Amino acid sequence: MLHVYGMKECPHCRNAIKWLDDHKVPYVYLEVADQPEPIVKKLIEVNGGTDWVVPTFEFIGKWIPGEVFDPVKFEERLILIGAYTNRR
Repeated sequence: MLHVYGMKECPHCRNAIKWLDDHKVPYVYLEVADQPEPIVKKLIEVNGGTDWVVPTFEFIGKWIPGEVFDPVKFEERLILIGAYTNRR
């Protein structure tokens, strides 16, 4: 299942979650502030090594680092890691 690491206050997180809901992609939402240190360290590593960025996504060990939400790019990346199949 897709893991979404985010923050409630983050507009990009909300946009990504809305996209997932609209496209019926199953996911588990995880608030970054509630994560144990090893997960936070992995989030930092995935996002370039200086700090964590939200939203960040993980699907069976494959990661999508955080960035400004772009629906086209987001869909492409989800397909690339196998978390979504375009059903059009």
